[in-house]
Amino acid sequence: MRTSPPNSQSTQGRYGSWRRIGTAAIATAALALAGLGTAAQAGAATPATIKVTPKVTAKAIAAQVAKAHVSYTSQCDATPAKGFASCNALRVTGGTTAFQEEQAAKKGVTPATIKPNAAAATPTGYGPSDLQDAYGLTSAAASNGSGETIAIVDAYDDPNAESDLAEYRSYYGLSDCTTDNGCFTKVSQTGSTTSLPTADSGWAGEISLDLDMASATCPNCNILLVEAKSSSMANLGTAVNRAVTLGAKYVSNSYGGSESSSDTTYDTSYFKHAGVAITVSAGDEGYGAEYPAASRYVTSVGGTKLSTSSNSRGWTESVWKTSSTEGTGSGCSSYDAKPTWQTDATCTKRMISDVSAVADPATGVSVYDTYGDGTGWVTYGGTSASAPIIAGVYALAGTPGSSDYPASYPYAAAGTSALNDVTSGNNGTCTTSYYCTATSGYDGPTGWGTPEGVSAFTG
Repeated sequence: MRTSPPNSQSTQGRYGSWRRIGTAAIATAALALAGLGTAAQAGAATPATIKVTPKVTAKAIAAQVAKAHVSYTSQCDATPAKGFASCNALRVTGGTTAFQEEQAAKKGVTPATIKPNAAAATPTGYGPSDLQDAYGLTSAAASNGSGETIAIVDAYDDPNAESDLAEYRSYYGLSDCTTDNGCFTKVSQTGSTTSLPTADSGWAGEISLDLDMASATCPNCNILLVEAKSSSMANLGTAVNRAVTLGAKYVSNSYGGSESSSDTTYDTSYFKHAGVAITVSAGDEGYGAEYPAASRYVTSVGGTKLSTSSNSRGWTESVWKTSSTEGTGSGCSSYDAKPTWQTDATCTKRMISDVSAVADPATGVSVYDTYGDGTGWVTYGGTSASAPIIAGVYALAGTPGSSDYPASYPYAAAGTSALNDVTSGNNGTCTTSYYCTATSGYDGPTGWGTPEGVSAFTG
């Protein structure tokens, strides 16, 4: 589960390394050739010359991972004006993450602490191999995605988007994704590659998070970044339309705002795209519905706490909730009609969410960012992480049917091993239990669960 630099991924096991054994064997062979094998081995066995690190059990690692605790800050305006949206990215500013606790447990050391307003020299959150392992995507990520394009829709410009993405992908051994090789494209909502919106450090952090999560989940995919000129729903919606016009079959949206009577108009103007998997963050303020996650044409994505475990999966998940006002969103829409494929018993309109993925900042993901209030490696959480992860899963699963709304796909796989059912935790208080509390089967905070492979995301 640990994410290692590319030069060591193939030689590092989950809870130990055979590299040290190989090195010792080479040294012993060399000494034997010199006629010193017996004496050298006897000397090497003494505590004075070799420090033996006791094997750490999966149970012990999981226990230390459970100690993860962080402070974090919202990357964008948390209370947008009517008709506007806020990004759902949360940047970790202090404490220790689950990834740091895991690495420290394996090494038998005290975990380093994240410093406020400072970036780390190396990642402090989960990386591609962690996420692929947690969601059963390792094989698909290696072989699928070529020729597919994931669009990332955000507001304003990140001038360092391409260079920061290059650093992330290089560190983790992912293939280059650049403008020059045709893998990466950045445009404004008008489609221009030169006349871009004003730069904004808050949304730039969101952009880095989205680009990195799309890369982590579907490293062979092309990436199209479409930047809206503001965070108004009209401009963001126009950017969604631009992404579809440019051929993207998977469009990730990590933002949201309050519901309004205008939402049904936004639905048909911006999000009604048959044959396109549009994912949207469920929100970061705990129980309560927001838009466009409430659109019946999108896949609304909730958030979980993802931790290593000694169980057969190697991971465990619960509803992400930090406090009564910090956690994944969910709820029954006040305006949007219920799609035909959604059949929960009580909510007569659109219910949020459909599926989920990691979002808790304490079990957050590594991001490389140099413009969005960061100077290198930072850790992010929020449902801004889960939405592009799920977009990547759709891309790995293959092109949706031309007349389909892919939000329906996980419902066809409901209750099967294609989804990890999340059955513990809540994101607040509600009168109808499943609106805010995890249960066996469908619930608002996590939908039908998290991916276990790609079969729940294809028609």
